[in-house]
Amino acid sequence: MDTDRTTPRREALTGTAGLLTAILGALAGLVVWLPYGRRSLFGGFEGERNTDVLLLGLPMLLLGGTLATLAAFAAVRGRWRTALGLATAVAGLAALGYGLDVLAEPQAVSDCGSPC
Repeated sequence: MDTDRTTPRREALTGTAGLLTAILGALAGLVVWLPYGRRSLFGGFEGERNTDVLLLGLPMLLLGGTLATLAAFAAVRGRWRTALGLATAVAGLAALGYGLDVLAEPQAVSDCGSPC
């Protein structure tokens, strides 16, 4: 569908910018996850680990970072319905993540008790 405003080259540049935005969002989600993942997988007290951070937390933060940046990208492009839908998906994903406690530390680290 070529019009005066849209050319194939412009669409290709917009698609490339969207892809780079999604990759940047996934990398941002990974950067947010790294401190929790390292502490929960390798820094547990007496070898205790919380693998839910890897199995649930990493995919949720990667998806959340990607959706958040794509929502911002859609808002910048003036596609408000798409941006609102993506922002709603991010809010739902955040609520699910808090409900499942996907960034929880190992149990021994979080409530050590009186000896600590």
